[in-house]
Amino acid sequence: MTFHGSDWFLLSPELFLTSAGLLLLALAVFVRKEHEEFLGYLSLLAVAVTVALLAIVAAAPARQAGPILAGMFVVDNFAIFFKVVILLSIGLTILASIGFVGAAPYPAGEYFALLLFAGVGMLFMVSGSNLIAIYVSLELMALSSYILAGYFKGQIKSTEAALKYFVLGAFSSAVLLYGLSLVYGVGGKMGLTDLAAMYAGTERTNLVVLGILFVLAGLLFKIAAVPFHVWVPDVYEGSPTPVTAFFSVGPKVAAYAILARIFYVGFPKFHADWGLIVACVAAATMIWGNLAALLQSNVKRMLAYSSIAHAGYALLGVLGFRTPFGMWGILVYLLAYTFMNFGAFAVVIFLETRGYAAETISDFNGLAKRSMPAAIVMLLFLLSLAGIPPTAGFIGKYYLFTAAMKAGYAWLAVLAVLASAVSLFYYFRIAGAMFFSEGEGARLQSSFSLTAAVAICAAGTLAIGIAPERLLAVLRHCVPGGY
Repeated sequence: MTFHGSDWFLLSPELFLTSAGLLLLALAVFVRKEHEEFLGYLSLLAVAVTVALLAIVAAAPARQAGPILAGMFVVDNFAIFFKVVILLSIGLTILASIGFVGAAPYPAGEYFALLLFAGVGMLFMVSGSNLIAIYVSLELMALSSYILAGYFKGQIKSTEAALKYFVLGAFSSAVLLYGLSLVYGVGGKMGLTDLAAMYAGTERTNLVVLGILFVLAGLLFKIAAVPFHVWVPDVYEGSPTPVTAFFSVGPKVAAYAILARIFYVGFPKFHADWGLIVACVAAATMIWGNLAALLQSNVKRMLAYSSIAHAGYALLGVLGFRTPFGMWGILVYLLAYTFMNFGAFAVVIFLETRGYAAETISDFNGLAKRSMPAAIVMLLFLLSLAGIPPTAGFIGKYYLFTAAMKAGYAWLAVLAVLASAVSLFYYFRIAGAMFFSEGEGARLQSSFSLTAAVAICAAGTLAIGIAPERLLAVLRHCVPGGY
């Protein structure tokens, strides 16, 4: 096993982000509570430097040589795209957290360090080309996430959210690891390309199929697909709202990346075995997510069930990943979802930092009179989540639904359109409360960092919806030829 100097250079973004997280932990000991905003901006600077390093790596000729670190990781365009989206989600979370965490009676240094460590795990995940490397990276992300969910340890809901997330997350990790052990036990290899080459020349065995299904079950938990979704409403409701926003985008993006890489690089021969299962899971996820959201009055729980429904939509791209529309659709949709879903949670954070509960739909009553800009951008995010043009959500759903039809799942595309129509009812309940209901309270003003996060999300949502051609031109280079 030989490592080259260029291998470590190609992993410099991950190594730098790890060092930044450790530095934040050390500095947190010396920074007083009233100056903890400094740690937030320092962590934001670390994310910006990581993006710069990623740009340097993307332009490096050395990454064209193939897998690195003895085949454990690969730095291809597919991985780089997802790394950019992950770093975007972390940067937005930090911007939304600076005022929120600063006002809480808990140390902020560890909070920002945990966000960076979770980011490190996700960056390694999307580059993983070895099953063990992917699993270890996933656990680094998961352990950091469990702590973040219970970061407000003095609040019962936050502690309950962390406990539920940990117990169910540990169970799903055990299922995933058992599936990996079955795959390795039959094939004797852990590299995805090695597994694909070996299975191509062997007969299909039930033990391998069982292992693949266990792997699929473990990953479906991470994206909160039915029936592995039960943790989402309670965890989203109990976690600090910036953490909830982060959970709804960052870990999901990473999970979709490794789901696509594992099943289309490692197990393409078994598509007939897992394709129908994924189609049924996508259908159940879209139906249950939207129907359950209709019954919610708590906004965070409503957005939690909404995120479950969107997990079902994104699975359409996984089913049609071998078609051009599937390739671009899942990339466009996950980027669009990052902007529109995080933006919706950012408005909830805005209300909470201004002293409002922002728990029920009635808390949004009269928001247009108290802060018209906040009401307008919230309406934009809701329209995008519903898939109304000209927003990013419409473009993403167009490619996903087309991919499903071209892959032979026309019934699933029709079901997705109907599910999107149902979502209009609960999204417009919030819109109606903001513009057509009377509310009490003084006019609201936002902090600079939170305003920046909302503005970035709104700009991204509109840019993708109005001019998707430029984005698609870039994404055409982000899908490896083997997909």
